[in-house]
Amino acid sequence: MTEAFMFQPPSLASLPPGESLTERTYEVLRNAILRNQFPPGTALSVPRLARELDVSRTPVREAVQRLIYEGLATHESHRGAQVNVVDIEDLRQLYLVRELLEGLAARLATERLGADDLVELRRILSDHEDVLAVDGDNSAHIELDMRFHRKLRDIAANAHLTATLEPIAGRSHLALHSLWRTDDAPRLALKEHERIVDAMVTGDPELAEEAARQHVSRLRVRLAQSTPRAQGSAQIAAANGKAGGAHG
Repeated sequence: MTEAFMFQPPSLASLPPGESLTERTYEVLRNAILRNQFPPGTALSVPRLARELDVSRTPVREAVQRLIYEGLATHESHRGAQVNVVDIEDLRQLYLVRELLEGLAARLATERLGADDLVELRRILSDHEDVLAVDGDNSAHIELDMRFHRKLRDIAANAHLTATLEPIAGRSHLALHSLWRTDDAPRLALKEHERIVDAMVTGDPELAEEAARQHVSRLRVRLAQSTPRAQGSAQIAAANGKAGGAHG
């Protein structure tokens, strides 16, 4: 289990009025994971994080529990919480399931799509375009990708679907830091998101479902074409011919 922290944590002892300490703690930890400052396997020690962030243990404990729910962390008996580790075979299986669930999310979201929802989806796409235009860091791509899919789940408004898909999507995004990605992967993902929204605008749930499923299916293909990014990724290299997904 990785123990070293690779980021300079901010002190959360003083926050602006009205800002939730638990929410801010969660955001700091989540961003550290998405930026790979907490690589897979990093121990999420509540006492240590509380000291580093200059807060009590309660908001840290609640933030870690939320990360576990989202699939970004896991908890093991006698070892505690740690950043999730997803191997290539697990990732392949995750994307097979995710393809079905993201399709369902798009179908349900199309049936409930309102004007305000469409504005928010368009805003996310525009923000993602802006990031690509200035060649932003990978964490910005991943965050916007997650925001898009999270918005679809919110619009779909099916608690059971969200509870099932949220940790799968979290673990899928977490694995992106373990692989090289082709240079055009973020742009391809954005174009596929745009196709999903265009399909939703038609009001055809089946068309939207198909667009979402094609998106995840193409992610699996892109992962199969990727090469190992991190040292010690022999397992990923060996399984590249079987696997799936890179940005989305």
